[in-house]
Amino acid sequence: MTTPSYFKRLAFLFILLATTLQAQSQGKMLTMEDAVINPALQPENLRQLSWIPGTDDFVYLKQSNGEQVLVRGKATSTKQENLLALTKLSSALEANGATKLKSFPQMSWADANTMVFVAENKVYHYNLKSGKAKTVTSFSADAENTELDPTAQRVAYTKGNNLYISAAGADDVAVTNEQNEGIVNGQAAHRSEFGITKGTFWSPTGKQLAFYRMDQSMVTDYPLVDVTPLPAKLNNIKYPMAGGKSHHVTVGVYNLNTKKTTYLKTGEPAEQYLTNITWSPDEKQIYVAVVNRDQNHMKLNQYDAATGNFVKTLFEEKNEKYVEPEHGLYFVPNNPNQFVWVSERSGYDHLYLYDTSGKQLRQLTSGDWLVSDVQGFSKDGKALYYSSTAESPLERHFYKVQLSSGKSTRISQGSGTHNSTLSPTGKYYLDNFSSQVTPRKIWITGTDGKVKQTLLDAKNPVAGYTLGETVISAIKADDGSDLYTRIITPPNFDKNKKYPVVVYLYGGPHAQLVTNNWLGGANLWMHLMAQKGYIVFTMDSRGSTGRGHAFESAPFRQLGTVELADQLKGVEYLKGLPYVDAARLGIHGWSFGGFMTTTAMLRAPGTFKVGVAGGPVIDWKYYEIMYTERYMDSPQQNPEGYEKANLLNYVKNLDGKLLMIHGTVDDVVVWQHSLAFLKKAVDEGVLLDYFVYPGHPHNVRGKDRVHLMKKITQYFDENL
Repeated sequence: MTTPSYFKRLAFLFILLATTLQAQSQGKMLTMEDAVINPALQPENLRQLSWIPGTDDFVYLKQSNGEQVLVRGKATSTKQENLLALTKLSSALEANGATKLKSFPQMSWADANTMVFVAENKVYHYNLKSGKAKTVTSFSADAENTELDPTAQRVAYTKGNNLYISAAGADDVAVTNEQNEGIVNGQAAHRSEFGITKGTFWSPTGKQLAFYRMDQSMVTDYPLVDVTPLPAKLNNIKYPMAGGKSHHVTVGVYNLNTKKTTYLKTGEPAEQYLTNITWSPDEKQIYVAVVNRDQNHMKLNQYDAATGNFVKTLFEEKNEKYVEPEHGLYFVPNNPNQFVWVSERSGYDHLYLYDTSGKQLRQLTSGDWLVSDVQGFSKDGKALYYSSTAESPLERHFYKVQLSSGKSTRISQGSGTHNSTLSPTGKYYLDNFSSQVTPRKIWITGTDGKVKQTLLDAKNPVAGYTLGETVISAIKADDGSDLYTRIITPPNFDKNKKYPVVVYLYGGPHAQLVTNNWLGGANLWMHLMAQKGYIVFTMDSRGSTGRGHAFESAPFRQLGTVELADQLKGVEYLKGLPYVDAARLGIHGWSFGGFMTTTAMLRAPGTFKVGVAGGPVIDWKYYEIMYTERYMDSPQQNPEGYEKANLLNYVKNLDGKLLMIHGTVDDVVVWQHSLAFLKKAVDEGVLLDYFVYPGHPHNVRGKDRVHLMKKITQYFDENL
């Protein structure tokens, strides 16, 4: 847990940063374009920095003599060499039919001497020794959800609702030929919950391919309308709403030699979640974390990959609220009968060593903190490297744990956030470090904790701008929990003046806004607002991530209630500051933050003078099954909770100015949410402001985001 000395140290660093920024400042003010889309104001980074397979060598892109060059370096030496220039790569690919490259495509590796590039629906292998490229395979120009196999010889991809595999020198192979558009193959299932990011899973040698088959035919069509053509065009999607029918998912296994597909016999009920799919090292078994629809019971099941038969349940996990497995099995090198499992059963994500019979050998980590990521094993398989919040919930550090004893050692140094990438040999790691006072540093560090060399020491990208001071601290929730806060004061701040405040919030699961990294996790729009004379305040309430199961699940079955209570604690704290104008408080958030903004305006009327709610959930019955039923149960099981959270019930309470914003083709929080709110407001004679972004989904991206932030800023300027 965070100690008072941590905050004393952090406060000193914050003061140092504020002093440094003011000293370096040339009095420049941010424009909205600067704050939103100017890449020059983001900390410098090393593009495509990665390890070369089987070595302790690394590569990254840089500009040299006016063109992009791939640079190679060694962990053991500060000497670097130009490995490959863009013109040379382009010439080699052009000789195989590619068009001239304007920049380096995303690269991967087949081996230490063979680079892999995917461009214009072709897979190219580039040999570093010969300087020549060859076309390995090609695939459909309409391909989506592409994934290279482990040998980099073929590509699995989807087209429409079917799955295909490219084949060198031959027609692509159709793994599925589903005519029913309600059945989708090879795409991410379960609305990408449970850590699911894709729908295909190659076996270790690429001889087999597991994939999701998702039957959505029983799910009601949901209409999205594209208003660009004349007349407008209807696009129906499948959107399973809380309490309704959910899709049915199975896992297919396609054998590239026999060209046959076997489906895992995952059994009934059909409405269950198949998550964290993992191949055994010998490719004979597939492991699936099966979660029931109520999401309070998980079984880690083993299936025979050849027959699809259920083999056994290794173990089960239950929780009265919910279980949420998000990691597959990490098999121990040189010991394929052992694996590490990440579980929140103790209240925090921790590491457990198991054998494949399902016997727990030992718990590897423990404490009131969580493992945030697993980085990999040492080459001999005796140690595992991971990242965690053990030093502070605001930070991430790199650790090593011995599998034989469970003894952990912290490796990373320096207070802040360390994003680490272990080398293939397990001897070194890339440490991409940031803190409140450090935009970015990238080191090559040994797993003995010693820094070998510095690859990047990024300059302060906003050194020429006048920024206000940022301070992170903590206040107490009703239950005694620490609630971390970030407050940004205007430049040339005068404690004798009264300032309006904009509260920016999210407040829901899987998000943490206040961290010890660059700018304390804030974005430049917040600093633009501070330059305009606002205090900008953010707090991570109970329900947010990084603090363990009890903290994140506190709003269970009553979304909005606990989070609002915490935000009101933040308001109480703000009102206690002599320089805060308590009559001029504003609030803004998007998605769950839009829900919380609207909640605050309606369920604590009079607290905030102005609110801007973007893409807000209004009635949780309209939101997707997987997310909503985890945190609220179903509407049938928890009618009181849904009724209390339903913001349509509080429209009459609106006391202040509210701007609601929505994208017209939002497929996450569908447009119906805010439209229903508008309808209820009209019915009850309540006035509010409303703005839509035609053609935009859940988030407004690109140049239109400048327009969005100008709109939000204007609303605060005019009303706060």
